[in-house]
Amino acid sequence: MHHVKQLINGQFVDSQTSEWIDLTDPATQDVIAKVPQTTDDEINQAVAAAKAAFKTWRKTPISTRARIFLKYQALIREHMEDLAQILTAEQGKTIADARGDVFRGLEVVEHAAGITNLQIGDFVENVATDVDTYSIWQPLGVCAGITPFNFPAMIPLWMFPMAIATGNTFILKPSEQDPMVTMRLVELAVEAGIPEGVLNVVHGGKATVDAICDHPDIRAVSFVGSTNVGRHVYERAGQSGKRVQCMMGAKNHAVILPDANKEQTLNQLAGAAFGAAGQRCMALSVVILVGSAGDWIEDIKAKAESLVVSAGKNDRDLGPLISPAAKARVEHLIQTGVDEGASLLLDGRGIKVDGFEKGNFVGPTIFDHVTAEMQIYSQEIFGPVLCIMRAETLDDAIDMINANPHGNGTAIFTQSGAAAHKFQQDVDVGQVGINLPIPVPLPMFSFSGSRGSKLGDLGPYGKQAVQFYTQTKTVTARWFDDAASQGKVNTTISM
Repeated sequence: MHHVKQLINGQFVDSQTSEWIDLTDPATQDVIAKVPQTTDDEINQAVAAAKAAFKTWRKTPISTRARIFLKYQALIREHMEDLAQILTAEQGKTIADARGDVFRGLEVVEHAAGITNLQIGDFVENVATDVDTYSIWQPLGVCAGITPFNFPAMIPLWMFPMAIATGNTFILKPSEQDPMVTMRLVELAVEAGIPEGVLNVVHGGKATVDAICDHPDIRAVSFVGSTNVGRHVYERAGQSGKRVQCMMGAKNHAVILPDANKEQTLNQLAGAAFGAAGQRCMALSVVILVGSAGDWIEDIKAKAESLVVSAGKNDRDLGPLISPAAKARVEHLIQTGVDEGASLLLDGRGIKVDGFEKGNFVGPTIFDHVTAEMQIYSQEIFGPVLCIMRAETLDDAIDMINANPHGNGTAIFTQSGAAAHKFQQDVDVGQVGINLPIPVPLPMFSFSGSRGSKLGDLGPYGKQAVQFYTQTKTVTARWFDDAASQGKVNTTISM
């Protein structure tokens, strides 16, 4: 049985723990590896290694750091297929989706390789007589990242490349449910030249999360995951004086106007609602049909019925959910929708896949006539469940979205530029798509969820990540020549 290793001070080592977590194939329930609950001593060793490495890494030339990530992105490209296969085996998503998971992370690595152009301060000459002022963006120290199960390649790559490229050292805690592809990415990072102690990896559940939040030598924590855990991390790490960013739960809406391109819109809705078995914080979980677009119901249902559910390695449309507990939770919420009066148009419960009878499968599920009071609307389901609501006007639809506490992503489908402009201006959501359903920005921008989907002012990757992982030092300098040194004592603050 494979035992997942830790990375401490440049060495891939077995944990000395007595507590191990089963890592199972979501399509079969077969145990494929054991994940350690890293001990307190091992966490302290990892942080100590990162703290020691920071002394030299922070002074490593920025061009040297950039070249490491140039090599790293090339290694990821070279091993793309192997990474996708590992990811699918442990997480369950299709091979195509796994490739996308790796590729979206690769884009951030490529952006980190441009750090020489990103971490540039400011300079103003002669702010006063013979006085210059300039700012320097310096690294914080030891930083940490806590990542979720649904994107075990992309989200770790959101975190440690930007943190390390800016001169910090890093403690990574992957999801205990699928850390093997993350560890393979870490192996490639070491091969690319990241020095000993600069990147460290620990494993486990809540105990490890709390240790990261509490450790006095960790300066900043980045988190992506559920709302409850995100709030816990934000409060606990914040109380320890850390800089914290938490990307959390969502309830993403798409508004469909009657003039939208019908076939294109339907295809995009189906992919965004049911792809990755709905296990995406940017999944499209609510559709608001405006006016006569309400007549599209049967077409939406037909698209969903055409999707094929199978094991991820078979590379069809949907794979399994991550665990039996996740499947049970999704099926429970589907039942609450029935009990609370929504119209169940398509029921994905009880689906069986030949050869994978023990898999955590839930098929595409659609509810119509959903109201804001229902649990299927108020909770993030994190499964392949689409809620349909109705609105008379675009203004009504915007009001419905703005009344929801989350603000991760939203979209509008229309051929009207005026309607799209009004929507992007009036909707109170951090990421807006116009005729595309999952508006995750590329790394030259930043992930910008808002309201109940985010805690902290700055998002991961992109421009905001450089700000998050650095602190500004402002220097004001005057150099005197001999003549200027003859002046009298000045007791004012004037320069």
